[in-house]
Amino acid sequence: MRIVIAIGGNALLQRGQRPDAEVQRTNALRAVRALAPLAADHELVVTHGNGPQVGMLALESAADPALEVPYPLDVLGAQTQGMIGYWLLQALQNALPGRQVVAVLDQTLVAADDPAFQSPEKFVGPVYDGPTAHQLAIDRGWHIAPDGEYWRRVVPSPQPQRIVETRILRSLLYTGAVVVCAGGGGVPVVRGEDGRLSGVEAVVDKDLATAVLAEALDADALLLLTDVPAVVRDFGGPDPEPISRTTPAALRRERFAAGSMGPKVEAVCRFVEMTGNIAAIGALDDAADILTGKAGTIITPSGT
Repeated sequence: MRIVIAIGGNALLQRGQRPDAEVQRTNALRAVRALAPLAADHELVVTHGNGPQVGMLALESAADPALEVPYPLDVLGAQTQGMIGYWLLQALQNALPGRQVVAVLDQTLVAADDPAFQSPEKFVGPVYDGPTAHQLAIDRGWHIAPDGEYWRRVVPSPQPQRIVETRILRSLLYTGAVVVCAGGGGVPVVRGEDGRLSGVEAVVDKDLATAVLAEALDADALLLLTDVPAVVRDFGGPDPEPISRTTPAALRRERFAAGSMGPKVEAVCRFVEMTGNIAAIGALDDAADILTGKAGTIITPSGT
């Protein structure tokens, strides 16, 4: 099988953890321990989030007195692709001796007139208490939004249209390589009237970008791995209920938070609707069991 797997940014930097390099490298090793067994029998493409990391780099850039203007989000996204891609690349190479592994810095094409540019909602960076977040919004011109009991910065998240380097990624898979790519949803770019690409101030949702990539690569399965064991109906309400098997239509009738589970649900529904193949959402440590239908939320055209 050709499997495309997305690892959440919070899996690499969990809430409350210090953003030290060694902490994130250790988390990358844990992620690879869960994924490496799948590479023995399947073609594997691994994408990853970057919300905590790109937010951290944005803070550093804004505070750097050597910079006249902070680095834009597309540049910071490229930086996190290299940083996280390196940790995953090395961990996969060590876990899969003899197997070729490659990490690719790639771009994601978005529409210049996407309405998301006028309505930021993608969480980036650390969490803050209310007073701190509102003061940062005033001081730095941020948009902020509640994230559970905390507050975080939000930025535009336009819809991914295509991974620009899709053909190259497909060629790498034909060689038998394990591919790490589309980090943070890929670097967001638009194509101008002259045909040239240029970066934009945004962060693409990695789950939606991963679904677009999985469809373009003719993947047999799409797994979105996060820090919860399954999609939960009435999450945070009086009657939470894990969903084990479902269809895109049934899942779309549920309500999920726009900044967290919502994009994941939209991504798996799109993939299953477009391909007729299987998708799943679940915990990183359950990756092997999710693929065999023993864990997570499994989404198929028929729900079986």
